[in-house]
Amino acid sequence: MPQTFDILVVGGGPAGIAAAVRAAESGASVAIVDDNFTLGGQIWRNAFTETAPDPQPEWRDRLQRTNVSLFCATRVFHQPEPGVLLAESADELLEFRYRKLVLATGARERFLPFPGWTLPNVMGAGGLQAMVKSGLPIRGKCVIVAGTGPLLLAVAAYLRCHGAEIPIICEQASWSRLARFAITLIRSPEKIPQALQLKRDLKGIPFAANTWPVAAHGRAAVETVALLRNGKSEQIVCDYLACGFHLVPNTELPALLGCQIRNGFVQVDELQQTTVPNVFCAGEPTGIGGLELSIIEGQIAGFAAAGRNTEAQRLYSHRDVCRRFARRLERTFCLRPELKSLPSPDTIICRCEDVRHSRLQEHTSWRAAKLHTRCGMGPCQGRICGPATEFLYKWNPDSVRPPLFPVRVNSLAAVGRTNQPEHHGLRGGH
Repeated sequence: MPQTFDILVVGGGPAGIAAAVRAAESGASVAIVDDNFTLGGQIWRNAFTETAPDPQPEWRDRLQRTNVSLFCATRVFHQPEPGVLLAESADELLEFRYRKLVLATGARERFLPFPGWTLPNVMGAGGLQAMVKSGLPIRGKCVIVAGTGPLLLAVAAYLRCHGAEIPIICEQASWSRLARFAITLIRSPEKIPQALQLKRDLKGIPFAANTWPVAAHGRAAVETVALLRNGKSEQIVCDYLACGFHLVPNTELPALLGCQIRNGFVQVDELQQTTVPNVFCAGEPTGIGGLELSIIEGQIAGFAAAGRNTEAQRLYSHRDVCRRFARRLERTFCLRPELKSLPSPDTIICRCEDVRHSRLQEHTSWRAAKLHTRCGMGPCQGRICGPATEFLYKWNPDSVRPPLFPVRVNSLAAVGRTNQPEHHGLRGGH
């Protein structure tokens, strides 16, 4: 039996929750579909359960006061026709029908391959934080935090609060860029208390700019990490390396629906509407901007989807302020070209298919590499190696086909029964 709603929100992070709340408060029937077991995304993970401390009681309470239908642990994988999405949960295939759609699919970490990056306990900074939130014991463990962006500081503070020992935080951006960014905080006074709190939380932890990991070493798991610090190499012993080089927007579903993607982001108008009628997008897929911008964009999208354009327009000025701050973040933490030399010829780039750097260097495009090496055709469907090859080789992943994720055979059979021509040949990568 199809599930039918006025407004369907895909993504249960801050942007999706804000959109759903505003739309439901406007009188629309609304559902949130999210592939995690609980709402909140990476930022508010576990904050919407009864037992976890909640950093955003306002949005939790407002959501609970609405009649928003929640479909967690449910992953959208196909659009058989406009206004219909197919999704898969642990035990069933779901069909969602809607009048308006809000895409709030969030972002994931960018990984840059280097020798040893596939060792156990070398993981994304946000990924390690998520595992600790889910119960991974970290007390007494030595964790190097490395990469770029404010996420590193937030993760380091969280891990330290839970008992981890942080010997160093490595930031690839230069001191001069960081200094210029610090000066611009005068234009964003609301950010200063957050920065001061992080400074207190991280007191005593060495912070190294112009520094990044060049290799991880160990037998059963990572034991030491080689860092390049101001041009000089040094080795540090650790139990974990939490490494993330900024974020990559999840644009696969918007691309599948036909939304225009420009410079890696979904294009939207003032009301957060995409180039596809009745489809809106909010949060990181429209531009990496952080929590506050995601909430504002989510509210605008929710209001607009519910036909309350006047209320949406009242939030434009706040959004403009947040976007200006996001642009300053982007300039400060853009990846330096030296990072392209991180992988050695033997470094694995595509972990799913064990494709090494030397093999990929033989090709000139993402498509050619896929055809000859199966790069990007494993279980993650290029979500890890795609952004890495884009940075390393300037390749552009040029196609998205259903299913967006690996699905059960009976789900594929259900897709086949729709008799749509584009459903043929669903095996392999997209």
